Amino acid sequence: MADELRLPIVADADIVAARGEGRALAVRLGFSRTDATLIATAISEVGRNILVHAGSGEVAIAEAADDRRVAIVVVARDDGPGIADVERALSEGFATGNGLGLGLPGSRRLMDEFLIDTKVGRGTTVTMRKWRERDPLEILRASNGADG
Repeated sequence: MADELRLPIVADADIVAARGEGRALAVRLGFSRTDATLIATAISEVGRNILVHAGSGEVAIAEAADDRRVAIVVVARDDGPGIADVERALSEGFATGNGLGLGLPGSRRLMDEFLIDTKVGRGTTVTMRKWRERDPLEILRASNGADG
């Protein structure tokens, strides 16, 4: 991702920082306060999964856009044990630890796009996007090459 912010996740404080950075970018990109909170919550959930299941990893946060929409893109990656059964891990209430089993399914529900790439013994990458429609003035500026 171009102009991405990469944040290491090795402790609880790192999750708080990643959550805050995601919320701040969402606000700068014009997302509503409600959507910024949903994005921050999804970041928190995938960050928690990194700590619990892999011990460490990173969260990268960036923006993306097309002619009509603006997105925040979150990529959470680790070199942990991977997920043996993705379908099961995405089902509500499935937990391998002491959690409630809401992390991955909750994050998927909060974001517009959600993709998991995982290999047992080699780690997991979760890519999420939340989109918002551009307003007419933004669309006009983008079509004139003045987007930024």
